[in-house]
Amino acid sequence: MASRPLNDDEVLSEMNKMVAFIKQEALEKAREIKVKADEEFAIEKAKLVKQEQQAIDAQYEKKRKGAEVAQKIAHSTLTNKSRLKLLQQREEHLQDLFATARENIDSLAKDEGRYVQFLEGVIVQGFLSLLEPDVTVHAREKDVEKVQRAADGAVKQYKEISGRTVNATVKGTLSNDIAGGVKLVSGTERITLDNTLDERLRLLEDRMLPEIRADLFGPNPNRKFYT
Repeated sequence: MASRPLNDDEVLSEMNKMVAFIKQEALEKAREIKVKADEEFAIEKAKLVKQEQQAIDAQYEKKRKGAEVAQKIAHSTLTNKSRLKLLQQREEHLQDLFATARENIDSLAKDEGRYVQFLEGVIVQGFLSLLEPDVTVHAREKDVEKVQRAADGAVKQYKEISGRTVNATVKGTLSNDIAGGVKLVSGTERITLDNTLDERLRLLEDRMLPEIRADLFGPNPNRKFYT
């Protein structure tokens, strides 16, 4: 059976069907595009939110660490200031003790009997250390007479102890500003023994300082070994 051509109504009906189909396809395609766009927007939005959150977290962490560092620096500064103040007070206390000791050695030089006895003792020690036939004894200018008496006695003691003789020459070459005592120089002038009161006090301070610190302030927890 041969097909007949479509009449106008049938052509119009077919065209309407095609238009409806195209519309439907366009609507579905539009929905797909919108859904995909919404998904991409949501993903991009989440990504941006996450990035911003990470940036905020990083900024907060940076500020927190900065605050911690500043707090540690402030604490360290305060601790150091307190430690320095304590050390300064301790040093002042030690210097007061040494100043008192200096006053005591000044008083020794003013007590002629004790002073001559002291001089005789240190001169004998010097003779025994040098063991030379000629020794020059240097003294304060104002002590020359006292030192001469002490040297005469020391020469006798030295001979009794060592069986040797020594020629002692006293010279007033030391400054009157020092506390007292003598310096002994060998005849060859190669050896000098400093037995001035100032030097003996200085050596005593150096040797006794750790022990004095421990007695006054207790052991230092930062020092494991003591000399």
